[in-house]
Amino acid sequence: MKIFEALRKDHDKQRALVKLLLDTQGDSEVRQTYYQQLKKELALHAKAEERHFYAPLMQADSTIKMSRHGVAEHHQMDKLVAELDNTDMSTPQWLAGFKKLADKIEHHLAEEEQEFFQQAGKTLSDEEKTKLAKEYQQEMDA
Repeated sequence: MKIFEALRKDHDKQRALVKLLLDTQGDSEVRQTYYQQLKKELALHAKAEERHFYAPLMQADSTIKMSRHGVAEHHQMDKLVAELDNTDMSTPQWLAGFKKLADKIEHHLAEEEQEFFQQAGKTLSDEEKTKLAKEYQQEMDA
């Protein structure tokens, strides 16, 4: 497996959780559960992705700018999650905040898959792509 497949698999999980959350209402147990799962998934994924995808790409002139942009978007998502954590889940403000987070997640994943992956594919060797996928997966599974 290459790093792109490993990342895309987790991107699909995040998209599924966002979709499930958008179908929940109020301060329900199901909303709590999905939200906690999404938070955990985003945090683990961002840490592993920064270490095993962005960090190696920051070494190349052709991919340093996009890597910094991706890391900056992770920080923006962290801020949105922190705001949600401090908002009552049963309020319209929580749903509005979650929709902002959902839009940021969708934008970030689409940008990675449609732009970053192509550029990274030209920058990384096949051996690097396989090695990074293995390291990324080991960190996600730990």
